Amino acid sequence: MERVSTDTMVRPDSTTDESTSDDTPKFFHYVKKDRIAESAVMGTHVVALCGEVFPVTRSPKPGSPVCPDCKKIYDGLKKGD
Repeated sequence: MERVSTDTMVRPDSTTDESTSDDTPKFFHYVKKDRIAESAVMGTHVVALCGEVFPVTRSPKPGSPVCPDCKKIYDGLKKGD
């Protein structure tokens, strides 16, 4: 069974990730910024723009891959949404 973990990336709306079997991030997902710290501390789950649900466990590095569905949705949002 493949181990799945998550990561977080902060942007105007933030992101989180699913990891590959070698623990390398597959994608980071956009989530609401105010939910990241709560999830990291309390272990609660966040919901990404694409609908993925997971707990935040790590922070991303610059240049990390972003979920294409989250990016498409995020790019379509108006500032202030």
